[in-house]
Amino acid sequence: MSINASLITRRNAAVAKGVASATSIFAARAENAEIWDADGKRHLDFASGIAVCNTGHSHPRIVAAAANQMKKFCHTAFQVSMYEPYILLAETINALAPIEDAKSVFFTTGAEAVENTVKIARIATGRAAIISFRGAFHGRSALTATLTGKIAPYRAGAGIGAPAIFHAPFPVPHHGISVEDAKAGLATIFKSDVEAKDVAAIIIEPVQGEGGFYAVPTDFMRYLRALCDEHGMLLICDEVQTGFGRTGKMFATEHYGIQPDLMSVAKAMGGGFPISGVVGKAEIIDAVMPGGLGGTYGGNPIACAAALETIQLIQDERLCERSLTLGARIISRLEEMKALPDTANIGDVRGLGSMVAFELVKAAGGHEPDPNMTARVVAAALEKGLILLSCGYWGNSIRILAPLTIPQHQLEEGLDILAEALMEAKREP
Repeated sequence: MSINASLITRRNAAVAKGVASATSIFAARAENAEIWDADGKRHLDFASGIAVCNTGHSHPRIVAAAANQMKKFCHTAFQVSMYEPYILLAETINALAPIEDAKSVFFTTGAEAVENTVKIARIATGRAAIISFRGAFHGRSALTATLTGKIAPYRAGAGIGAPAIFHAPFPVPHHGISVEDAKAGLATIFKSDVEAKDVAAIIIEPVQGEGGFYAVPTDFMRYLRALCDEHGMLLICDEVQTGFGRTGKMFATEHYGIQPDLMSVAKAMGGGFPISGVVGKAEIIDAVMPGGLGGTYGGNPIACAAALETIQLIQDERLCERSLTLGARIISRLEEMKALPDTANIGDVRGLGSMVAFELVKAAGGHEPDPNMTARVVAAALEKGLILLSCGYWGNSIRILAPLTIPQHQLEEGLDILAEALMEAKREP
């Protein structure tokens, strides 16, 4: 029995069934865009820990920054004994965020940050209702699973979700939902479900993550900003997966020329260390009384040190610019694959920077989702040494999240493997 197989047996006996894993391998070592599993097999990582390792696995500068902080102290709880790295990180995020007069607070997980955007919005406005979007992913906790616009698997069997959460249609024109349809969906919510005066905030991902990497159309994002201003609602941009260079900007919201009122951040901020945060307009975020925000492990000093080095690294190595270059190359290769006659049927190809996805469809030139083919392609790629993740409201999208630090020859190697997997999956009976 292989070591991976042995570990799977132990996992099944010890770990909760509700924790799903996308692959059957166990990582033993990782460096930049490569992972070696417990059996010694090398894999190229086009998942990056779900957009966490934008700066690659175990970047020496980030590891050194974390180790240096560990030598000083590992934890005091910022609510007890404060420390400068937390302040430095807040100052850095405030300066980078597309929000004037910003303040920040730090947590541990993305879901925790999103939950706190809702809490802040409710306190600041004195209203209860929140509008999110179909296909959105905001987390798996009780509240964030309700914000998430898909029941299975995130809250299947858990009964009725948190109250005062309403889901609007998200514009995906090639699946029959135009921007005008999405606007009409919001109007319907205000007409039949909740008055605008009772809505605290609208929360949206600038690019839907688990929902399929659909970017918000610019005119729709600007419409939301105007709608919120008109009715006294807050606009929350969930940048947990899109932040820190992934889309070619430090934050994806920068592509839209608008200012959100609140923004949740996490994932790539820590370069592999768990940290999240909320950054928002000072008058809004300061509506919460002292003691109302924070957490025992929130803004851990080691994670703060890692985050500061990660941000500096993104700037020093111009990774936002490289994200655009990598993304353009990935899309170009995907379009080449799409044109081949002996490959799985590729539908829509899309991306913002290096946040790229493509759909597998049942007929060439069509848009009918083919989730079974998607699973076959992902499995074939893994067998050949390439880690990919599927996603999407319809379950037929494959996302490409290579580290922004990936060497060019490894990017091409991974794309070559993907091309082979697409052909092999097509040949399967």
